[in-house]
Amino acid sequence: MPPTLPPSVTPTVACVVVNWNGWQDTVACLASLAQQDYPALRVLLVDNGSTNDSVVRIREAFPDLAILETRQNLGFSCGSNAGMRQAFAEGADYIWLLNNDTVAPPDTCSKLVAKALQEPHAGLIGSVLYYMHNPSQIQAWGGGNIIVWMGRTTHFHGPSRIGPNSYLTFASVLIPREVLVKVGVLFEGSFMYWDDSDLALRVTKAGYTLTVAEDTAILHKEGGSAERRSPVIDRYATISGLHFLKRHARVPFLSMVIFLTLKLANRVLRGETKNAKAVVLAIGDYWRQRNNIYSDQL
Repeated sequence: MPPTLPPSVTPTVACVVVNWNGWQDTVACLASLAQQDYPALRVLLVDNGSTNDSVVRIREAFPDLAILETRQNLGFSCGSNAGMRQAFAEGADYIWLLNNDTVAPPDTCSKLVAKALQEPHAGLIGSVLYYMHNPSQIQAWGGGNIIVWMGRTTHFHGPSRIGPNSYLTFASVLIPREVLVKVGVLFEGSFMYWDDSDLALRVTKAGYTLTVAEDTAILHKEGGSAERRSPVIDRYATISGLHFLKRHARVPFLSMVIFLTLKLANRVLRGETKNAKAVVLAIGDYWRQRNNIYSDQL
């Protein structure tokens, strides 16, 4: 078990939750955050341009909650960065990124901070995720491995060796303040997906380690903001994957060809015509974006 926190050690934590049209899931997540036993926790909600009554519903449930409204859907990376930049400016020692479709037991924040203090060289501290619909089944033991040359990730389903090509899922991750200064924030060329892998590689290249608070147990609904395996998701994931390969693969063009070939073959074999078309459309999207300059810094 990680050590208990001495009474004098209470680093401030800002939990950043991004919402887009998902107020039902978000309210359940915020309710679990209201029950956290960590004394120096502040919650910041980023409403990412919701087009429904999310803000009204959330304010009704939590009148005193700090809400940052972006007024447009910036995507997960930019929305999270907006919240992290505000939390950083307000002096947070750690930032806890938490998906809105999660429920965190009351001791989660305490366990994450205790793990961070136990392993001061850790640049990212992950959580153990369980399926919301099946709380006995592990969804991800913190994260998984990245097969960079082919643009593929796999999940850990139990205690595993975390190496230089591992990542932690940003459904729940604690980030020390100094990492934001030295390494930066999420790559803003990724509307959604691959942002966690990108930052994890940058963190380990900067000399930090990745670790998991193994006694955490977060329930994750997954896909709360969009239908899983929908063509829209495939399109965004493909664009982000191509950006990732350009930034991290040793031979980006070759890795992109392998990545796209495998994706298209998978969709065709499954008879997912709309998804295959979405992958093709994503190639054009990426080509138009390829020379854009995106930030990954505070």
